Amino acid sequence: MDILIAIAILGGLGLVFGLVLAAASKVFYVETDPRLEELNACLPGANCGGCGFAGCGAYAEAVLKGEASVGKCASGGNECAKAMAAIMGVQAEEVTRKVAMVRCSGARTFDAEGNLTKGAKMKATYEGFHDCLAASKVGGSGPLSCKFGCLGYGSCTKVCKYGAISVKNGVAVVDEDLCVGCMACAQVCPRKIITAVEPDRNVVIACNSLAKGAVTNRACTIGCIGCGKCMKTCPSGAITITNNLAQIDYTKCTNCGQCATVCPKGLIKDSKVETLGDPKPVITPAQ
Repeated sequence: MDILIAIAILGGLGLVFGLVLAAASKVFYVETDPRLEELNACLPGANCGGCGFAGCGAYAEAVLKGEASVGKCASGGNECAKAMAAIMGVQAEEVTRKVAMVRCSGARTFDAEGNLTKGAKMKATYEGFHDCLAASKVGGSGPLSCKFGCLGYGSCTKVCKYGAISVKNGVAVVDEDLCVGCMACAQVCPRKIITAVEPDRNVVIACNSLAKGAVTNRACTIGCIGCGKCMKTCPSGAITITNNLAQIDYTKCTNCGQCATVCPKGLIKDSKVETLGDPKPVITPAQ
């Protein structure tokens, strides 16, 4: 009998609490704009943060509130932008696809005896936590002689949700076919050497060193020394030397590739350089 009474009491309490919850759900119900779910459905769900928001849901909500424009999702590209624009009743702007590029060509190669033949030099051996930020705090600016180059401990590879970036010979490289341009890698790089460029860009200067030429030479066999030969050779005036580093103005660059043929370091990447005579070897940092 006592068991039946206990069951009845528990059943009654369950019924009361159920009615209270049902009433509360009605009282505190917040109507959701159905477009929010539609906007979320347009997004890839990678939550990469490339749009500048915490995730796809946060970006969709910002678009719905008018706090963000459509077309910020690099992963979704034009199809995503057009679908979101149709939902919001606005005009979608063309989204130019871009990919990440690591501005460092200091990949290390060694001879049979283990001596460095090409690339960035190390001033110490780092045996700590396998993380670029942690490594950069050791010994002043990290174990790498060049304080501007890629540390190569893979912080960028850990955040890439598309497997588009890996570390080879001590330097991070990007697979342009896999990269969606979310730039999550750039956000975690302590050296800030990852930038967005248009894929298949013929001419790029993959170096970030602002040191004087003599200092760069001591730290890396491939780094830009700011000699200015590329600037003098460029027929369209697209290259300038700023803080000892050559930089390209892509609004002027015609992809002629002449700069690649005169670079004493073979630093400038140019996919068409073989058509320009007898060029120096070209280092390809992102293949």
